[in-house]
Amino acid sequence: MTGLRQRFVEEIRQNGVSLTERLAEAFAAIPREAFVAGGFQRRDGGWAAPGDPDFLDTVYRNDVLVTKVEGGVPVSSSSQPSLMALMITALDVRPGVRVLEIGAGTGYNAAVMSYLGAWVTSVDVQADVAGNARAALDAAGVTGVRVLHGDGYAGVPGERFDRVIVTVGVGGVSPWWLGQLDPGGYAIVPVEHTGMHPVLAVRGAAEGPVTAEVVCASGFMSAAGPLTAEHPYAHPKPAPPGSLEPFTPVAPPRWDPPLDSLTYRDLWYAAGVWHRRATHASLRRDQTSLALLDGSRTGGAVILPDGSVLAGGYEAGRYAADAIEVLDRWEAAGRPPMRAWAVTLALTGDAGAPIWVPAEWALR
Repeated sequence: MTGLRQRFVEEIRQNGVSLTERLAEAFAAIPREAFVAGGFQRRDGGWAAPGDPDFLDTVYRNDVLVTKVEGGVPVSSSSQPSLMALMITALDVRPGVRVLEIGAGTGYNAAVMSYLGAWVTSVDVQADVAGNARAALDAAGVTGVRVLHGDGYAGVPGERFDRVIVTVGVGGVSPWWLGQLDPGGYAIVPVEHTGMHPVLAVRGAAEGPVTAEVVCASGFMSAAGPLTAEHPYAHPKPAPPGSLEPFTPVAPPRWDPPLDSLTYRDLWYAAGVWHRRATHASLRRDQTSLALLDGSRTGGAVILPDGSVLAGGYEAGRYAADAIEVLDRWEAAGRPPMRAWAVTLALTGDAGAPIWVPAEWALR
């Protein structure tokens, strides 16, 4: 087991994550298998159970473990550990810090924060998920974590926290979270942008103003309710495989070699700043690409990692020109990484349950 956990920590580091000594110790010490005692979905769609010969080997990999599926859709999981590490590092967890966690998942994320000395209150809207997380924390001997069943949008009324961390993809930031933070506190939140959920470090009061900086790229399962309410700043939903009309090349490749995955996400983020129809689309089942979708979400333009542009549908020419303009603009700006953007949020969403959403951007 020691060898598996040492390899686990090294895999997290190999993903470009700088671990403090204490955080590395947490990942090595906490038994991740205790938090997936009911098993998890394999990449091939099968179910991994604790009795399987490769169970522990699979658990101690830098990979997301999907623990609950409804109607073929994942609804709860243990997040990818390298992403957990990035978000916990951005949270600046220290002994005695009071953390509000929105989305309990398996309880593993709360266990890591507890190991670092935080007092964690975790809220999950799914009663069974909250119960399983509570049981897993008890089984692992973790103290300093309280798991509540409730609507995460409201946080925990009447209580105060130093930090908020959100482990589910949301359309915006609840004013309740900001209102429950003590002065100097902030929230780490994966907020929807172009069909992804880049993680933001959000600061401000419940009534505003609210600003943010980008921490890293991520992709999360989406929340339900007011946290994903429709609003005027939203990007289109991604186009699933098989939904697009035929796309044909309209602009040749620009880059050889193509952009690596992280730099491609930087371009992706910038496209969402400059074009409200930016999202992603699957031209093939094994290829997800940056797309500018038309109103029908069956046509538009796609930008590939080599800088080539494909287009299709009734407005192919217009969207192809927009895609080329995005590419030119990103290159002219010096290919800014997503962390270079400063974000200003606006209050919108459901009138009875508003959210703060990204509305304006400036390069720092």
